[in-house]
Amino acid sequence: MKIGFGGGCHWCTEAVFQSLKGVETVEQGWVSSVGEDSNFSEAVIVSYYPEIISLKTLIEVHLLTHSSTSAHTMRKKYRSAVYCFSKEQQQEVDCILADLQEEFDNKLITKSLPYTGFKPSREEYQNYYAKNPNKPFCQRYIQPKLSYIMNKFGKEKFNDDLSHRLY
Repeated sequence: MKIGFGGGCHWCTEAVFQSLKGVETVEQGWVSSVGEDSNFSEAVIVSYYPEIISLKTLIEVHLLTHSSTSAHTMRKKYRSAVYCFSKEQQQEVDCILADLQEEFDNKLITKSLPYTGFKPSREEYQNYYAKNPNKPFCQRYIQPKLSYIMNKFGKEKFNDDLSHRLY
């Protein structure tokens, strides 16, 4: 299965989803949708095994690791979205977002949008955290997100190589 996520820096988003068991691949780059959301925005495409990790868990992780309730000024570059590959998937995402809204004090701004296109990041930026875990950006922005979701969801949801580094 495939799903897209946008919301913050794609270096962070990529690292978060690469850390999860059940995620096969994460493609980092820019995704477009339709209408007012047709411009390309930083995002990732996640291929995953639904028998190992649910779509609901993936969406919950996404909402918790970016400003999913903040309509800040950088939203054109960092659109808060779940990009869907079919109408059925979009209906499921809409239901999950409505369910998860109850866990947030503020209104979620994250949209479910149809996927229309992808442009990959340059090779030098792909797998950024895996290549640069000790760089200041990674330590300041990515590491706290990984630690937070590991504490929230438990060590068993994470790839073994990452869980050893975080504990």
